Amino acid sequence: MTIVVFVGSLLLAMAMGIPIAFSLLASGVALMWHLDLFDAQILAQNVIGGADSFPLLAVPFFMLAGEIMNVGGLSKRIVDFALALVGHVKGGLGYVTIMAGCLLSALSGSAVADAAALTALLLPMMVKAGHDKARAGGLIAATGVIGPVIPPSIGLVIFGVAANVSISKLFLAAIVPGLLIGGALWITWAWLVRREKIVPPPRKSGGEIFTAFRKALWALMLPVIILVGLRMGVFTPTEAAVVAAVYALFVSTVVYRELSWKDLYTVFVGAAKTSAIVMFLIAAAMVSAWLITVADLPSKVVGLLQPFMGNQILLMIAIMVLVMIVGTAMDMTPTILILTPVLMPIVKAAGIDPVYFGVLFIINNSIGLVTPPVGTVLNVVAGVGKISMDDVTRGVVPFMIAEFAVMFLMVLFPWLVTGPARLFHG
Repeated sequence: MTIVVFVGSLLLAMAMGIPIAFSLLASGVALMWHLDLFDAQILAQNVIGGADSFPLLAVPFFMLAGEIMNVGGLSKRIVDFALALVGHVKGGLGYVTIMAGCLLSALSGSAVADAAALTALLLPMMVKAGHDKARAGGLIAATGVIGPVIPPSIGLVIFGVAANVSISKLFLAAIVPGLLIGGALWITWAWLVRREKIVPPPRKSGGEIFTAFRKALWALMLPVIILVGLRMGVFTPTEAAVVAAVYALFVSTVVYRELSWKDLYTVFVGAAKTSAIVMFLIAAAMVSAWLITVADLPSKVVGLLQPFMGNQILLMIAIMVLVMIVGTAMDMTPTILILTPVLMPIVKAAGIDPVYFGVLFIINNSIGLVTPPVGTVLNVVAGVGKISMDDVTRGVVPFMIAEFAVMFLMVLFPWLVTGPARLFHG
């Protein structure tokens, strides 16, 4: 009955069109009434305590870094460098999209920011070159999914805080899985464009490639600084977010000089608005997280999953399918906040590595950003690229299937995640 009250009130509030943060509060209040625990003071304390977290400071700073990079020319120079490297091969603009997406993922950690930048920069070029607009839009949307996987990742930060798992270990463990997703997109694109009769542009000379590399060097240094700093223990993930924002601001205003001081106000306001939405979601979800613990919902879910508890792979498959279903109807952040306190006790009881589970959980939630009907990234690509939602959905299907295939491959072969994680973390 407790599960029915919580899930039912949440779905009812969402069906009424109430924003997800307020829906979470409403479901929390409903659960408090059901458990005869309603107290406005406890409600307020959990909301305030939910956002009162030092690691969560990484969220607004990574979002600010992403805003600055898109406006300040870092994203454009990364795309230009990728164009110089592989723009000349058949279907080259698709490979440019995937390369640029992986590089941008190592800068901003936001799927929405990466998808918006790639759509604005590359979709017109791909359409002009003769590529199908729906397929091109689908590739860009699927590439944006890599944003929350390759560190720095806002999704990994939120999961790390909610699950009390080392964010540094999550960051280092997610590098190879993110690159594997990029490789799956590369293979899928190569298969889809093999029969296209599009004449690629001429190969860039060595001098032109070097020039593009030199111009992009300042942007390319940022992920190196962050990953080396985390690996060597120079700074924490929260401090890394501040480093990313300050570095992006310095490069945009002093080196590239594409971000004027007058534009800073708009950039800061945009980052503040997005951060406020995410932080309020987190704060509201902490009420539900506390009540989930009080109501002992995890033990009830364990009962439902008991047939799978003896086999880690079968349990992970069952959990991944559950998250896939939820991801079709709910955005990434609330899904992480709602399911993490429910699933983590199950994962620990089954003896599954929390870092391994966290990486797969975030990958699944990231792919959920391109699964209809909600598909936040699909909406971004459709809006920025002036393309219908139906066309983007049609174009993303083969790439989405490839991403899910890689995810389940990691479920079947956990060492694809745990092996590189041990290598990077030592």
